[in-house]
Amino acid sequence: MANKDISLMAHLMRRAGFGAPFEELQARTAKGYEATVEELLNPDSQPDMERDIMMRYQTQWVSQAGLEGQQEEWAFRMINTKRPLEEKIALFWHGILCTGHAKCEYPRQQQIEFNMFRSDGMGSFANLLQGLAKDPAMVFFLDNCMSHKDAINENWGRELLELFSLGVGMDGKENYSEDDVKEAARAFTGWTVTNSVPRYPYGKYEAKFIYDPNDHDNDEKTFLGETGNLNGEEIVDIIAKQPGTARFISRHLYNFFVADEPQVPAWQDTPPRDPEAIKMLEEEYFRSNFNIGSMLRLLFNSDFFKNAQFEKVKSPAETVAGTMRLVGDFTLPKPGLNALTLNIRYMGQDLMNPPTVEGWHTGKEWIDSGSLVERINFTADQVGNTNLPGVRAIINRLSAEGPTLSPEALIDGCLDNLGAYEISDETRVQLVELAQSEGEIRTSTPEFDQRVGQMLQSIVATTEYLFA
Repeated sequence: MANKDISLMAHLMRRAGFGAPFEELQARTAKGYEATVEELLNPDSQPDMERDIMMRYQTQWVSQAGLEGQQEEWAFRMINTKRPLEEKIALFWHGILCTGHAKCEYPRQQQIEFNMFRSDGMGSFANLLQGLAKDPAMVFFLDNCMSHKDAINENWGRELLELFSLGVGMDGKENYSEDDVKEAARAFTGWTVTNSVPRYPYGKYEAKFIYDPNDHDNDEKTFLGETGNLNGEEIVDIIAKQPGTARFISRHLYNFFVADEPQVPAWQDTPPRDPEAIKMLEEEYFRSNFNIGSMLRLLFNSDFFKNAQFEKVKSPAETVAGTMRLVGDFTLPKPGLNALTLNIRYMGQDLMNPPTVEGWHTGKEWIDSGSLVERINFTADQVGNTNLPGVRAIINRLSAEGPTLSPEALIDGCLDNLGAYEISDETRVQLVELAQSEGEIRTSTPEFDQRVGQMLQSIVATTEYLFA
Protein backbone atom coordinates (compact mmCIF):
# COMPACT_ATOMS: atom_id res chain seq x y z
CA MET A 1 0.00 0.00 0.00
CA ALA A 2 1.10 3.61 -0.64
CA ASN A 3 2.87 5.26 2.28
CA LYS A 4 1.11 7.99 4.22
CA ASP A 5 3.03 10.81 2.55
CA ILE A 6 2.04 9.63 -0.94
CA SER A 7 -1.54 9.12 0.21
CA LEU A 8 -1.74 12.64 1.65
CA MET A 9 -0.22 14.13 -1.50
CA ALA A 10 -2.74 12.26 -3.65
CA HIS A 11 -5.51 13.71 -1.47
CA LEU A 12 -4.14 17.25 -1.88
CA MET A 13 -3.83 16.93 -5.65
CA ARG A 14 -7.36 15.58 -6.03
CA ARG A 15 -8.78 18.54 -4.10
CA ALA A 16 -6.43 21.36 -5.10
CA GLY A 17 -6.28 20.07 -8.66
CA PHE A 18 -7.60 17.19 -10.72
CA GLY A 19 -5.44 14.39 -9.40
CA ALA A 20 -1.98 13.31 -10.53
CA PRO A 21 -0.26 10.17 -11.86
CA PHE A 22 1.95 8.26 -9.46
CA GLU A 23 5.24 9.69 -10.77
CA GLU A 24 4.02 13.23 -10.09
CA LEU A 25 2.88 12.23 -6.60
CA GLN A 26 6.33 10.85 -5.89
CA ALA A 27 8.02 14.03 -7.13
CA ARG A 28 5.73 16.29 -5.15
CA THR A 29 6.15 14.18 -2.02
CA ALA A 30 9.93 14.54 -2.33
CA LYS A 31 9.44 18.31 -2.59
CA GLY A 32 7.28 18.31 0.54
CA TYR A 33 3.63 18.88 1.38
CA GLU A 34 3.85 22.49 2.53
CA ALA A 35 6.11 23.42 -0.40
CA THR A 36 3.56 21.90 -2.79
CA VAL A 37 0.76 23.88 -1.15
CA GLU A 38 2.74 27.08 -1.69
CA GLU A 39 3.41 26.21 -5.31
CA LEU A 40 -0.29 25.57 -5.90
CA LEU A 41 -1.24 28.86 -4.22
CA ASN A 42 1.23 30.75 -6.42
CA PRO A 43 0.36 29.58 -9.93
CA ASP A 44 2.55 32.22 -11.57
CA SER A 45 5.53 30.11 -10.50
CA GLN A 46 4.52 27.54 -13.14
CA PRO A 47 4.18 27.97 -16.93
CA ASP A 48 0.81 29.01 -18.28
CA MET A 49 -1.02 27.26 -21.10
CA GLU A 50 0.37 28.21 -24.51
CA ARG A 51 -2.91 29.30 -26.01
CA ASP A 52 -1.39 30.49 -29.28
CA ILE A 53 -0.16 26.95 -29.93
CA MET A 54 -3.48 25.47 -28.84
CA MET A 55 -5.25 27.65 -31.41
CA ARG A 56 -3.23 26.08 -34.22
CA TYR A 57 -4.74 22.71 -33.42
CA GLN A 58 -8.29 23.88 -32.69
CA THR A 59 -9.15 26.89 -34.83
CA GLN A 60 -12.73 26.92 -33.53
CA TRP A 61 -11.33 28.05 -30.16
CA VAL A 62 -10.11 31.32 -31.66
CA SER A 63 -13.44 33.13 -31.95
CA GLN A 64 -14.93 31.49 -28.82
CA ALA A 65 -18.32 31.88 -30.47
CA GLY A 66 -19.97 28.61 -29.41
CA LEU A 67 -20.53 26.56 -26.28
CA GLU A 68 -18.99 23.24 -27.33
CA GLY A 69 -15.70 24.73 -28.49
CA GLN A 70 -15.29 26.63 -25.24
CA GLN A 71 -16.14 23.55 -23.21
CA GLU A 72 -13.45 21.66 -25.13
CA GLU A 73 -10.87 24.31 -24.37
CA TRP A 74 -11.69 24.30 -20.66
CA ALA A 75 -11.57 20.51 -20.47
CA PHE A 76 -8.21 20.58 -22.23
CA ARG A 77 -6.94 23.14 -19.72
CA MET A 78 -8.04 21.03 -16.76
CA ILE A 79 -6.33 17.96 -18.20
CA ASN A 80 -3.03 19.65 -19.06
CA THR A 81 -2.54 22.70 -16.86
CA LYS A 82 0.65 23.07 -14.82
CA ARG A 83 -1.38 25.38 -12.56
CA PRO A 84 -4.06 23.00 -11.27
CA LEU A 85 -5.35 25.15 -8.41
CA GLU A 86 -5.77 28.13 -10.74
CA GLU A 87 -8.05 26.02 -12.93
CA LYS A 88 -9.77 24.48 -9.89
CA ILE A 89 -10.54 27.88 -8.37
CA ALA A 90 -12.08 28.98 -11.68
CA LEU A 91 -14.32 25.91 -11.53
CA PHE A 92 -15.13 26.70 -7.89
CA TRP A 93 -16.27 30.25 -8.62
CA HIS A 94 -18.12 29.18 -11.76
CA GLY A 95 -20.34 27.02 -9.54
CA ILE A 96 -21.13 29.98 -7.24
CA LEU A 97 -20.88 33.21 -9.25
CA CYS A 98 -22.88 31.69 -12.07
CA THR A 99 -23.51 32.86 -15.58
CA GLY A 100 -24.88 30.55 -18.24
CA HIS A 101 -24.52 30.12 -21.98
CA ALA A 102 -28.30 29.82 -22.27
CA LYS A 103 -28.48 33.56 -21.54
CA CYS A 104 -25.29 35.00 -22.92
CA GLU A 105 -25.04 37.86 -25.39
CA TYR A 106 -21.77 36.54 -26.80
CA PRO A 107 -20.05 33.37 -25.57
CA ARG A 108 -16.59 34.92 -25.38
CA GLN A 109 -17.87 37.13 -22.54
CA GLN A 110 -17.93 34.07 -20.29
CA GLN A 111 -14.31 33.26 -21.12
CA ILE A 112 -13.35 36.77 -20.06
CA GLU A 113 -15.19 36.15 -16.80
CA PHE A 114 -13.39 32.83 -16.23
CA ASN A 115 -10.05 34.53 -16.87
CA MET A 116 -10.98 36.93 -14.08
CA PHE A 117 -11.66 33.92 -11.82
CA ARG A 118 -8.22 32.55 -12.71
CA SER A 119 -6.39 35.81 -12.05
CA ASP A 120 -8.39 37.15 -9.09
CA GLY A 121 -10.03 34.04 -7.65
CA MET A 122 -7.44 33.58 -4.89
CA GLY A 123 -7.18 37.26 -4.01
CA SER A 124 -9.51 39.58 -2.12
CA PHE A 125 -13.14 38.49 -2.20
CA ALA A 126 -14.17 42.15 -2.12
CA ASN A 127 -12.09 42.82 -5.26
CA LEU A 128 -13.53 39.74 -6.94
CA LEU A 129 -17.09 40.94 -6.26
CA GLN A 130 -16.21 44.40 -7.57
CA GLY A 131 -14.94 42.79 -10.77
CA LEU A 132 -18.02 40.59 -11.03
CA ALA A 133 -20.34 43.58 -10.69
CA LYS A 134 -18.61 45.14 -13.70
CA ASP A 135 -18.30 41.92 -15.68
CA PRO A 136 -20.28 42.28 -18.95
CA ALA A 137 -21.32 38.62 -18.90
CA MET A 138 -22.85 39.02 -15.44
CA VAL A 139 -24.34 42.45 -16.12
CA PHE A 140 -26.18 40.98 -19.09
CA PHE A 141 -26.99 37.62 -17.46
CA LEU A 142 -28.72 39.19 -14.44
CA ASP A 143 -30.27 42.09 -16.34
CA ASN A 144 -28.49 44.98 -14.65
CA CYS A 145 -28.25 46.59 -18.08
CA MET A 146 -32.06 46.68 -17.88
CA SER A 147 -32.09 48.40 -14.48
CA HIS A 148 -32.67 52.16 -14.57
CA LYS A 149 -33.10 54.79 -11.89
CA ASP A 150 -36.80 55.12 -12.75
CA ALA A 151 -37.35 51.39 -13.42
CA ILE A 152 -35.32 49.22 -11.04
CA ASN A 153 -34.56 45.60 -11.94
CA GLU A 154 -33.75 43.64 -8.79
CA ASN A 155 -32.22 40.51 -10.35
CA TRP A 156 -28.56 41.43 -9.77
CA GLY A 157 -29.17 42.96 -6.34
CA ARG A 158 -31.05 39.88 -5.18
CA GLU A 159 -28.63 37.26 -6.44
CA LEU A 160 -25.65 39.27 -5.22
CA LEU A 161 -26.98 38.86 -1.69
CA GLU A 162 -28.69 35.47 -1.86
CA LEU A 163 -26.30 33.40 -3.97
CA PHE A 164 -23.03 35.29 -4.39
CA SER A 165 -22.07 36.64 -0.97
CA LEU A 166 -24.26 36.56 2.14
CA GLY A 167 -26.66 33.70 1.63
CA VAL A 168 -30.22 33.87 2.89
CA GLY A 169 -29.22 33.41 6.52
CA MET A 170 -27.29 31.54 9.18
CA ASP A 171 -27.94 30.23 12.69
CA GLY A 172 -31.68 30.37 12.03
CA LYS A 173 -31.66 34.10 11.25
CA GLU A 174 -31.90 36.10 8.05
CA ASN A 175 -28.82 37.87 6.72
CA TYR A 176 -30.69 40.60 4.84
CA SER A 177 -34.19 41.92 4.16
CA GLU A 178 -36.24 42.65 1.06
CA ASP A 179 -35.50 46.33 1.62
CA ASP A 180 -31.78 45.54 1.43
CA VAL A 181 -32.33 43.89 -1.96
CA LYS A 182 -34.14 46.98 -3.25
CA GLU A 183 -31.52 49.37 -1.91
CA ALA A 184 -28.70 47.31 -3.43
CA ALA A 185 -30.46 47.31 -6.79
CA ARG A 186 -30.83 51.11 -6.62
CA ALA A 187 -27.11 51.49 -5.90
CA PHE A 188 -26.18 49.59 -9.07
CA THR A 189 -28.34 51.60 -11.47
CA GLY A 190 -26.26 53.06 -14.26
CA TRP A 191 -23.95 50.02 -14.25
CA THR A 192 -24.43 48.72 -17.77
CA VAL A 193 -22.59 47.53 -20.88
CA THR A 194 -21.81 48.91 -24.29
CA ASN A 195 -23.24 47.07 -27.25
CA SER A 196 -20.82 44.57 -28.72
CA VAL A 197 -19.58 45.43 -32.20
CA PRO A 198 -21.15 43.26 -34.96
CA ARG A 199 -19.20 40.27 -36.16
CA TYR A 200 -18.38 41.41 -39.68
CA PRO A 201 -16.02 42.27 -41.30
CA TYR A 202 -13.33 41.68 -38.63
CA GLY A 203 -15.03 39.37 -36.17
CA LYS A 204 -17.20 40.23 -33.20
CA TYR A 205 -15.78 42.44 -30.47
CA GLU A 206 -16.88 41.87 -26.90
CA ALA A 207 -19.07 44.25 -24.92
CA LYS A 208 -17.49 46.50 -22.28
CA PHE A 209 -18.68 47.69 -18.90
CA ILE A 210 -19.75 51.32 -18.74
CA TYR A 211 -21.12 53.52 -15.97
CA ASP A 212 -23.89 55.93 -16.97
CA PRO A 213 -24.13 58.65 -14.29
CA ASN A 214 -27.32 60.00 -15.83
CA ASP A 215 -29.06 56.68 -15.12
CA HIS A 216 -27.82 56.29 -11.54
CA ASP A 217 -30.11 56.73 -8.54
CA ASN A 218 -28.34 59.39 -6.47
CA ASP A 219 -30.86 59.49 -3.62
CA GLU A 220 -30.04 58.33 -0.10
CA LYS A 221 -30.11 54.60 0.54
CA THR A 222 -29.97 52.41 3.66
CA PHE A 223 -28.29 49.04 3.21
CA LEU A 224 -27.54 46.56 6.00
CA GLY A 225 -27.79 49.37 8.54
CA GLU A 226 -25.58 51.89 6.71
CA THR A 227 -27.08 55.05 5.20
CA GLY A 228 -25.79 57.41 2.54
CA ASN A 229 -25.74 58.09 -1.19
CA LEU A 230 -24.44 54.57 -1.69
CA ASN A 231 -23.10 53.34 -5.02
CA GLY A 232 -22.23 49.83 -6.16
CA GLU A 233 -18.66 49.89 -4.87
CA GLU A 234 -19.85 50.84 -1.41
CA ILE A 235 -22.49 48.11 -1.43
CA VAL A 236 -19.76 45.52 -2.13
CA ASP A 237 -17.55 46.97 0.60
CA ILE A 238 -20.40 46.68 3.11
CA ILE A 239 -21.14 43.11 2.02
CA ALA A 240 -17.51 42.01 2.31
CA LYS A 241 -17.28 42.91 6.01
CA GLN A 242 -20.43 41.05 7.09
CA PRO A 243 -20.16 37.95 9.35
CA GLY A 244 -22.67 36.27 7.05
CA THR A 245 -20.29 36.67 4.12
CA ALA A 246 -17.42 35.08 6.06
CA ARG A 247 -19.69 32.14 6.92
CA PHE A 248 -21.00 31.82 3.36
CA ILE A 249 -17.55 31.77 1.74
CA SER A 250 -16.15 29.46 4.43
CA ARG A 251 -18.91 26.90 3.95
CA HIS A 252 -18.47 27.00 0.18
CA LEU A 253 -14.72 26.45 0.49
CA TYR A 254 -15.30 23.58 2.91
CA ASN A 255 -17.95 22.00 0.67
CA PHE A 256 -15.79 22.23 -2.47
CA PHE A 257 -12.34 21.41 -1.09
CA VAL A 258 -12.91 19.39 2.11
CA ALA A 259 -16.15 17.40 2.48
CA ASP A 260 -19.70 17.44 1.18
CA GLU A 261 -22.00 19.80 3.07
CA PRO A 262 -25.80 20.00 2.91
CA GLN A 263 -26.98 21.97 -0.11
CA VAL A 264 -26.88 25.77 0.06
CA PRO A 265 -30.65 26.36 0.48
CA ALA A 266 -30.46 24.52 3.83
CA TRP A 267 -27.61 26.57 5.29
CA GLN A 268 -29.79 29.09 7.14
CA ASP A 269 -31.17 26.42 9.47
CA THR A 270 -28.54 23.66 9.14
CA PRO A 271 -25.29 24.08 11.09
CA PRO A 272 -21.98 23.35 9.38
CA ARG A 273 -20.73 19.79 9.29
CA ASP A 274 -17.57 20.91 11.12
CA PRO A 275 -18.30 24.14 13.06
CA GLU A 276 -14.73 24.46 14.34
CA ALA A 277 -13.30 24.29 10.82
CA ILE A 278 -15.76 26.91 9.61
CA LYS A 279 -14.88 29.15 12.55
CA MET A 280 -11.17 28.90 11.68
CA LEU A 281 -11.90 29.85 8.06
CA GLU A 282 -14.13 32.76 9.12
CA GLU A 283 -11.41 34.13 11.36
CA GLU A 284 -8.86 33.86 8.55
CA TYR A 285 -11.26 35.66 6.21
CA PHE A 286 -11.22 38.72 8.43
CA ARG A 287 -7.59 38.41 9.55
CA SER A 288 -6.39 38.35 5.93
CA ASN A 289 -8.68 41.16 4.80
CA PHE A 290 -10.98 38.80 2.88
CA ASN A 291 -8.15 36.96 1.09
CA ILE A 292 -9.23 33.64 -0.43
CA GLY A 293 -5.68 32.39 -0.91
CA SER A 294 -4.95 32.84 2.79
CA MET A 295 -8.08 30.88 3.63
CA LEU A 296 -6.98 28.09 1.28
CA ARG A 297 -3.50 28.01 2.82
CA LEU A 298 -5.06 27.48 6.24
CA LEU A 299 -7.46 24.90 4.82
CA PHE A 300 -4.90 22.75 2.99
CA ASN A 301 -2.52 22.71 5.95
CA SER A 302 -5.23 21.93 8.51
CA ASP A 303 -5.92 18.62 10.20
CA PHE A 304 -9.58 18.84 9.21
CA PHE A 305 -8.52 18.83 5.55
CA LYS A 306 -5.88 16.13 5.90
CA ASN A 307 -8.34 13.87 7.74
CA ALA A 308 -11.10 14.27 5.13
CA GLN A 309 -9.83 11.84 2.51
CA PHE A 310 -12.60 10.35 0.37
CA GLU A 311 -15.27 12.56 1.97
CA LYS A 312 -16.39 14.18 -1.28
CA VAL A 313 -18.17 12.84 -4.34
CA LYS A 314 -16.18 13.84 -7.42
CA SER A 315 -17.90 16.23 -9.80
CA PRO A 316 -18.20 15.22 -13.47
CA ALA A 317 -15.46 17.69 -14.45
CA GLU A 318 -13.16 16.23 -11.78
CA THR A 319 -13.98 12.71 -12.92
CA VAL A 320 -13.17 13.33 -16.58
CA ALA A 321 -10.15 15.59 -16.09
CA GLY A 322 -8.72 13.41 -13.33
CA THR A 323 -9.08 10.26 -15.39
CA MET A 324 -7.37 11.80 -18.39
CA ARG A 325 -4.48 13.15 -16.30
CA LEU A 326 -4.06 9.63 -14.95
CA VAL A 327 -4.05 7.81 -18.29
CA GLY A 328 -2.02 10.49 -20.08
CA ASP A 329 -4.27 11.00 -23.09
CA PHE A 330 -5.19 14.24 -24.87
CA THR A 331 -1.95 15.93 -23.94
CA LEU A 332 -2.37 17.72 -27.28
CA PRO A 333 -5.66 18.78 -28.92
CA LYS A 334 -6.74 16.09 -31.35
CA PRO A 335 -9.88 14.62 -32.90
CA GLY A 336 -12.16 13.17 -30.26
CA LEU A 337 -11.75 16.02 -27.77
CA ASN A 338 -15.33 17.14 -28.28
CA ALA A 339 -16.66 13.63 -27.64
CA LEU A 340 -14.47 13.41 -24.55
CA THR A 341 -15.72 16.75 -23.22
CA LEU A 342 -19.35 15.83 -23.76
CA ASN A 343 -18.92 13.13 -21.12
CA ILE A 344 -18.88 15.90 -18.50
CA ARG A 345 -22.29 17.00 -19.74
CA TYR A 346 -23.63 13.45 -19.84
CA MET A 347 -22.59 12.98 -16.20
CA GLY A 348 -24.67 16.00 -15.21
CA GLN A 349 -22.39 19.06 -15.39
CA ASP A 350 -22.86 21.12 -18.53
CA LEU A 351 -19.85 23.41 -18.12
CA MET A 352 -20.57 27.11 -18.72
CA ASN A 353 -24.27 26.33 -18.77
CA PRO A 354 -25.48 25.57 -15.21
CA PRO A 355 -29.15 24.70 -14.78
CA THR A 356 -29.91 27.89 -12.80
CA VAL A 357 -28.10 30.87 -11.31
CA GLU A 358 -27.78 28.71 -8.17
CA GLY A 359 -25.32 26.47 -10.00
CA TRP A 360 -25.20 22.71 -9.52
CA HIS A 361 -26.19 20.73 -6.45
CA THR A 362 -23.17 18.74 -5.41
CA GLY A 363 -22.21 15.73 -3.29
CA LYS A 364 -24.48 12.73 -3.61
CA GLU A 365 -26.76 14.72 -5.91
CA TRP A 366 -24.17 14.27 -8.64
CA ILE A 367 -25.16 10.60 -8.70
CA ASP A 368 -28.27 9.02 -10.16
CA SER A 369 -28.79 5.83 -12.10
CA GLY A 370 -28.04 7.47 -15.44
CA SER A 371 -25.01 9.52 -14.44
CA LEU A 372 -23.55 6.57 -12.51
CA VAL A 373 -23.56 4.42 -15.65
CA GLU A 374 -21.89 7.26 -17.58
CA ARG A 375 -19.15 7.56 -14.94
CA ILE A 376 -18.40 3.86 -14.77
CA ASN A 377 -18.42 3.37 -18.53
CA PHE A 378 -16.16 6.36 -19.12
CA THR A 379 -13.56 5.63 -16.45
CA ALA A 380 -13.52 1.88 -17.20
CA ASP A 381 -13.01 2.51 -20.92
CA GLN A 382 -10.03 4.77 -20.22
CA VAL A 383 -8.17 2.78 -17.56
CA GLY A 384 -8.81 -0.47 -19.44
CA ASN A 385 -7.02 0.84 -22.53
CA THR A 386 -3.56 -0.66 -22.03
CA ASN A 387 -2.16 1.33 -24.96
CA LEU A 388 -2.51 4.66 -23.19
CA PRO A 389 0.79 5.95 -21.75
CA GLY A 390 -0.47 6.36 -18.19
CA VAL A 391 -1.90 2.83 -18.12
CA ARG A 392 1.32 1.44 -19.63
CA ALA A 393 3.28 3.19 -16.87
CA ILE A 394 1.12 1.46 -14.25
CA ILE A 395 1.67 -1.94 -15.90
CA ASN A 396 5.42 -1.36 -16.05
CA ARG A 397 5.62 -0.36 -12.40
CA LEU A 398 3.67 -3.45 -11.34
CA SER A 399 5.67 -5.80 -13.55
CA ALA A 400 8.90 -4.46 -12.00
CA GLU A 401 7.82 -5.78 -8.59
CA GLY A 402 8.79 -9.33 -9.46
CA PRO A 403 8.03 -12.32 -11.69
CA THR A 404 4.72 -12.99 -9.92
CA LEU A 405 2.22 -10.99 -7.92
CA SER A 406 -0.22 -12.17 -5.29
CA PRO A 407 -3.86 -11.10 -5.77
CA GLU A 408 -3.46 -8.71 -2.83
CA ALA A 409 -0.31 -7.19 -4.35
CA LEU A 410 -2.07 -6.65 -7.69
CA ILE A 411 -5.01 -4.96 -5.98
CA ASP A 412 -2.86 -2.77 -3.73
CA GLY A 413 -0.60 -1.83 -6.63
CA CYS A 414 -3.58 -0.74 -8.73
CA LEU A 415 -5.09 1.19 -5.81
CA ASP A 416 -1.82 3.01 -5.21
CA ASN A 417 -1.40 3.91 -8.86
CA LEU A 418 -4.94 5.22 -9.10
CA GLY A 419 -4.14 7.71 -6.34
CA ALA A 420 -3.75 5.75 -3.08
CA TYR A 421 -7.41 4.75 -3.00
CA GLU A 422 -8.90 2.83 -0.09
CA ILE A 423 -11.59 0.18 -0.31
CA SER A 424 -13.83 -1.60 2.16
CA ASP A 425 -13.14 -5.15 3.35
CA GLU A 426 -16.17 -6.35 1.40
CA THR A 427 -14.93 -4.80 -1.83
CA ARG A 428 -11.46 -6.23 -1.26
CA VAL A 429 -12.85 -9.74 -0.88
CA GLN A 430 -14.66 -9.43 -4.19
CA LEU A 431 -11.54 -8.10 -5.96
CA VAL A 432 -9.39 -10.90 -4.51
CA GLU A 433 -11.86 -13.45 -5.83
CA LEU A 434 -11.65 -11.81 -9.25
CA ALA A 435 -7.84 -11.82 -9.23
CA GLN A 436 -7.73 -15.47 -8.15
CA SER A 437 -10.23 -16.61 -10.74
CA GLU A 438 -7.73 -16.56 -13.62
CA GLY A 439 -4.88 -18.33 -11.87
CA GLU A 440 -1.33 -17.28 -11.05
CA ILE A 441 -0.43 -13.69 -11.87
CA ARG A 442 2.82 -13.78 -13.85
CA THR A 443 4.16 -10.36 -14.85
CA SER A 444 6.06 -11.64 -17.92
CA THR A 445 3.07 -13.15 -19.72
CA PRO A 446 1.15 -11.42 -22.52
CA GLU A 447 -1.98 -11.73 -20.37
CA PHE A 448 -0.54 -9.56 -17.58
CA ASP A 449 -1.45 -6.30 -19.34
CA GLN A 450 -5.03 -7.45 -19.68
CA ARG A 451 -5.23 -8.52 -16.04
CA VAL A 452 -3.96 -5.14 -14.82
CA GLY A 453 -6.45 -3.37 -17.08
CA GLN A 454 -9.27 -5.58 -15.83
CA MET A 455 -8.36 -4.88 -12.20
CA LEU A 456 -8.19 -1.13 -12.84
CA GLN A 457 -11.60 -1.29 -14.48
CA SER A 458 -13.04 -3.22 -11.55
CA ILE A 459 -11.71 -0.68 -9.04
CA VAL A 460 -13.05 2.38 -10.89
CA ALA A 461 -16.47 0.70 -10.96
CA THR A 462 -16.62 0.53 -7.15
CA THR A 463 -18.56 2.88 -4.89
CA GLU A 464 -15.28 3.95 -3.28
CA TYR A 465 -13.96 5.37 -6.54
CA LEU A 466 -16.83 7.86 -6.73
CA PHE A 467 -15.16 9.78 -3.91
CA ALA A 468 -12.17 12.08 -3.90
